[in-house]
Amino acid sequence: MSTRWQPIPIHTIEGFRIGHSTNLDAATGCTVIVAPEGATGGVDVRGGAPASRETDLLRPENTVEMVHAVCLSGGSAFGLEAASGVARELEARGIGLDVGVARVPIVCSSCIFDLAFGSASVRPGVAEGIEATRAALDAEPAPLAEGTVGAGTGATVGKLNESAMLMKGGLGARAREADELKIGAISVVNACGNVVDPTTGTAIAGMRAAADSLEIVSMEDAMLAAAEHLAMPLDRTNTTISCIITNARLTKAQATKLAQMAADAYAHTIRPTHTTNDGDTIYVLASGALGDRAFPLDVLGVAATRVLEEAICAGCLSADGIHGAPAFKDLHK
Repeated sequence: MSTRWQPIPIHTIEGFRIGHSTNLDAATGCTVIVAPEGATGGVDVRGGAPASRETDLLRPENTVEMVHAVCLSGGSAFGLEAASGVARELEARGIGLDVGVARVPIVCSSCIFDLAFGSASVRPGVAEGIEATRAALDAEPAPLAEGTVGAGTGATVGKLNESAMLMKGGLGARAREADELKIGAISVVNACGNVVDPTTGTAIAGMRAAADSLEIVSMEDAMLAAAEHLAMPLDRTNTTISCIITNARLTKAQATKLAQMAADAYAHTIRPTHTTNDGDTIYVLASGALGDRAFPLDVLGVAATRVLEEAICAGCLSADGIHGAPAFKDLHK
């Protein structure tokens, strides 16, 4: 990336607070991105099996202008309950859309399927949503924990064959700054495919040659070789969910377009991506803290793509192996 765009900690982007709830024993959790003053939102859903909440209100033609939080969660559709906990905690703090008789927090949410990895009966719920929100708002701003944490706790990748051959995914976060413009990405990498370094094409995590092997093999080649005999062990069980945050001021239409542009990062880092077994979703939240200073949307789109690529790779590079699934770190001990 151009030297003009310097890396920064994602927690330094004005207008946002981020917190986790993690359950290592059950291999699940949730991560909440809170915009206490509200942020303009957009979303792009490309996968064939999304589990989501409040994505329709982000459509540019709909009237709600501000989003107060995005909850990324494990637990598949059950994990959407964590967003209710986020809403409860925000309401208790007076954060939300003023409708006269109450303040209604606008909380969008997407979930990954991690039920088959840890415990199928333990999922993030209201309590975990509250915990993550409190972690975001009550703790002093600090570098965000990455890897096997929050919504990335139960994330895995490379799932063409049996579960014994997959590897650990995770949660990654990266951000950049240029001329006071800040843009960052949080990504929960639970892809069907392999994750590769887009600058070298080298596999970081993915399907292994055998259960007792640490060699990563091309999942695309394996799919092509299987041809009409291709069969996934579990359908609709993979998703990479992400949230782009920026201090730029955007309209809902611009935020939506930015989410669409950033989706290129998935194609650059995940092979294959956007399959019928993925529920790939990207949110955009723009705080507007930069004020009236405008940057071309195309510049923002390229920057968002780059930081999302970095976040996806970081999610796997920083993950720790748990429940028998090796991580990138285990390949390089």
